[in-house]
Amino acid sequence: MWQRWVRRGLLTLSAVLACFLIYLLVTNSTMVSAPKPAASGSMDAADATISKFTFTQTKGDTVQWQVQAQEARLFERDKRAMLQVVAVTLFGQRGKELTVTGDEGTLDTETKNFMLANRSEPLVIRTESGYVIYTNHLAWTDQTREMRTQDPVRIVGHGLEVTGRGLLGHLDREEFEVLEDVHVDLAPAS
Repeated sequence: MWQRWVRRGLLTLSAVLACFLIYLLVTNSTMVSAPKPAASGSMDAADATISKFTFTQTKGDTVQWQVQAQEARLFERDKRAMLQVVAVTLFGQRGKELTVTGDEGTLDTETKNFMLANRSEPLVIRTESGYVIYTNHLAWTDQTREMRTQDPVRIVGHGLEVTGRGLLGHLDREEFEVLEDVHVDLAPAS
């Protein structure tokens, strides 16, 4: 008789423990949410972070352009690099043609296109021919070797000041075209 009571007690205890385990599994599985993917621009989602990053684009033995950044976060899946404190040098037919520095940028590692922007002050683009171009945003298309922006633009040099909206620059032809609302001021000869 006492064996029957022990078996019933153990069976009841086993049932209570089983119910408790099922309760724990159900409540913990609903409380723990699935991990969320990090935002594509966040530091956690980067595949690699590189200090003093340099990317050089060449064609044969000729350097086409070079991007240097204080820091780069690489995203292999998206084929891009997010850049901080960026300096770009573009080379033309006669060597170094222009330089531009920016607070931040994005480099598409597949197409080799890049974008530069500043947070507060305009980007400063210095050409070897003596012109300085000011704008807030600049995009480079590697396939056509063109730079463009839709933002306001100011070009200063050789006694000229050209202002307007939008810029299309053909590096190989060494031409820059202000696209809209163009104003030209001549500075007096000194």
